[in-house]
Amino acid sequence: MTGALAPVKPLTALDRCDRCGAQAYIRATLPVGGELLFCAHHGRQHVAVLREKGADILDESARLSETPAIAAHDER
Repeated sequence: MTGALAPVKPLTALDRCDRCGAQAYIRATLPVGGELLFCAHHGRQHVAVLREKGADILDESARLSETPAIAAHDER
């Protein structure tokens, strides 16, 4: 065992919130194994408690405020 962490795969449009089925932007990897996926809304509701319980949190919700490349290109 080297202690190296496995690379974290980014969330995609196929990853869905375990609570409501919307696109997931937050992944909580639980210390006992397994993971929970949340949309930004439900992630905000649960992430603090999950972090207190030792979960590793990947939060990609900042992507919601990014301008898509095609939209930025079309603005003239």
